[in-house]
Amino acid sequence: MAGHNKWSQIKRKKGALDAKRSKIFTKLIKEITVAVKEGGPDPDGNARLRLVIQTSKAANMPKDNIERAVKKGEGSDAGDYSEVSYEGYGPGGVAVLVECLTDNINRTVQNLRTMFNKSGGSLGTSGSVDYLFDRKGVFVARLDPGQSIDEDELLLELADGGAEEVEFEEGYITIYSAMEDFGAMQRKVEELNLDLENAELQRLPQTTVKVEDPGAVRKVLKLIDALEDDDDVQKVYHNLELSEEVLAALE
Repeated sequence: MAGHNKWSQIKRKKGALDAKRSKIFTKLIKEITVAVKEGGPDPDGNARLRLVIQTSKAANMPKDNIERAVKKGEGSDAGDYSEVSYEGYGPGGVAVLVECLTDNINRTVQNLRTMFNKSGGSLGTSGSVDYLFDRKGVFVARLDPGQSIDEDELLLELADGGAEEVEFEEGYITIYSAMEDFGAMQRKVEELNLDLENAELQRLPQTTVKVEDPGAVRKVLKLIDALEDDDDVQKVYHNLELSEEVLAALE
């Protein structure tokens, strides 16, 4: 899991998250409107909406933006989006799974195929890589600079809430849980008053692929960035393992 998460950590540390904040907000607003259209505007009775609102707050989306997105989801102009997933392979045999919300499937497929082809990869058929990923709850919390915590005690508390794995790294805690334990883990994190940056269900690779060639790694990362930048794409998952040696070569 640590290898899979490394690239997102690097981008966060380099400030790329802030640079793409408006793009992130756009994707979250789309997710909110779809969640409202699907299950209604009350987050207490709509688990999907409750989750995306929490994710939006963790991304520092203004309250007004969230409320407008909820109202849009209730209206007739909410849009007719289809939830679709696409699978393929990038350079070096890296598996890539892309989740989309789109109002034009033909456009989305064409754009994704072009991006895969340009990278030297290929868009695959349904089921070609999905089996390589497990759906897990992932919670990322910030630690205040200089904050002192008892890691052993915290680990016991988190395990009680359903945590399968916990990572401590440079001011952040990343917690992984089984998909079915997401709600219990969410309640435990709130009980512990952890400063959540993100909380969502993700697809994590069962195994990772180590690509030694820095040029191929750059192509994979360029493909991932291009996919994430597409308006129809909500989330991108991959099984690329980034070793410290390869990361050093990319600097």
